[in-house]
Amino acid sequence: MSFRSPGLPLRGRGPGRIRGLTGLVLLAGAVAVASTPAAADAVKLTLYSAQHQQMVEMLTSGFTKQTGIEVAVHKGEAPEIANQIAQEGSSSPADLYITENSPELLLLEEKGLLAKVDPATLASVPSAYSSPTGAWVGVLARENVLVYNKSMIGEGDLPASLLDLAKPAWKGKVAIAPTDADFMPLLSAVKVLVGKDGAIAWLKGLKDNAAVYDDDEGVVAAVDRGSAATGIINSYYFERYRVETGDDKIHSAIHHFGGGDAGALVNVSGAAVLKSSHNQEAAQKFLAYIVSKPAQAALAASDVDFEYPLAAGVPANPALKPFAQLQPPRIDLAHLGDDQDAAEMLREAGLL
Repeated sequence: MSFRSPGLPLRGRGPGRIRGLTGLVLLAGAVAVASTPAAADAVKLTLYSAQHQQMVEMLTSGFTKQTGIEVAVHKGEAPEIANQIAQEGSSSPADLYITENSPELLLLEEKGLLAKVDPATLASVPSAYSSPTGAWVGVLARENVLVYNKSMIGEGDLPASLLDLAKPAWKGKVAIAPTDADFMPLLSAVKVLVGKDGAIAWLKGLKDNAAVYDDDEGVVAAVDRGSAATGIINSYYFERYRVETGDDKIHSAIHHFGGGDAGALVNVSGAAVLKSSHNQEAAQKFLAYIVSKPAQAALAASDVDFEYPLAAGVPANPALKPFAQLQPPRIDLAHLGDDQDAAEMLREAGLL
């Protein structure tokens, strides 16, 4: 993923990121699973991935090096791939699914398409970050934040709450990416805290105040170049942008909401084995590997992934605010739902 082509403001456009959950037709030819010749009796896993490519490449190459089991990766946007798996059902060629947010995992769990994760694998991460039924395991965590341009707004003028950004005082000062997969769980968190009517009212105020971008990468770049004073993003994207741009050239910083505010939501990247997989043992080995301390430590030590490792005792990338100091809202991941309510609210607010 690159930030070299920052997105331009988009009004009235609905990128394909949430088509899968809004009932639209799947992209033609979306299934293009990479494959290489292999011996007929060799196990080869197929991973449907909605995580960042560099991170997945680190995990799959490390797994293959350790086990000799190759992994073919089909990548795409999370809702589309989840919907693809749902439509393929028992005929899906996928053995595994990995995604950067929990709603799509909840969707597949609700449809009964996921196998139980091995108990030892589930025990590798705190239970709060995995499925209560054992249908998927949390792999990494990511925090929502507000990015701001340091020359356009002072720290003392930053909002105390995410909800403040819908107030008239913030008109023309906000950038958002409402169809980015990271925005949907955030909206669901707002709904949990203030109710559906309150969440829709917040969205409508946000629509009046904000420039709309295609994704979080576009928001970060817009704020840093001064097109907007602030932007709602996931901290992952700021750190990636900072590394690519350089500390001496960057004009922005991030603001952490606190006190259990919706804007401080911490969501989970997770993975699961498909119940229809013919390679259950190898697929379970892959899950065990990606939550193992060596694999998570390698990710945390790299400049590839800026999420929080969930394996016990593995420190996060030092560029991140310590995980223990984050103040997210106390919301059970299951209460974030499967994004369908969030999509309906976006439509009602005119942002989709």
